[in-house]
Amino acid sequence: MGEKDQKSSNGAGQDEIKQDEKPSKPEADSDECAEVRDRLLRLAAEFDNYKKRVAKEIDGAKDMGRADVIVRLLPTLDEFELALDAFGKEDEHMKGVALIFSNFISALKSQGLKEIDAAGKFDPYKHEIVMGRKSDRPEGEILEVVRNGYMLNSIMLRPASVIISKGDDGKEGEQSE
Repeated sequence: MGEKDQKSSNGAGQDEIKQDEKPSKPEADSDECAEVRDRLLRLAAEFDNYKKRVAKEIDGAKDMGRADVIVRLLPTLDEFELALDAFGKEDEHMKGVALIFSNFISALKSQGLKEIDAAGKFDPYKHEIVMGRKSDRPEGEILEVVRNGYMLNSIMLRPASVIISKGDDGKEGEQSE
């Protein structure tokens, strides 16, 4: 009977331990639940940030792809402009060329192409100086656009090539590079 007494006493001791754990177990479960919930919320936020970052990277890659193609088309755009300027728009054939040019420009603008404004003061971020000329205008003012510059959304494709004023030095007609 000694063994039975030990078993029953051990069994009773285990019941007491289990009863002691029961009140703390719901607290432990709620703490664990809160911890798991917190981790889940953090993981969901990380995943949401990841999706936003990947979408932004994909948009950037698409813009760079468009920029690469449009940069290759800019010489053709320049040649169209030269042809229209050289032959005038009064010729019947040139009216057709002007219409094609207009459609070409519209297609490029629909993709985000913008011509850089080259009026006013020289901006080193948008303009490239190809020549300075003395004039009665203030120094640094753009006198003439040699080649148009273009941007694709916020990507600089090509700066505008310009001739700027060197200011009035009393000598007119001199040019230097």
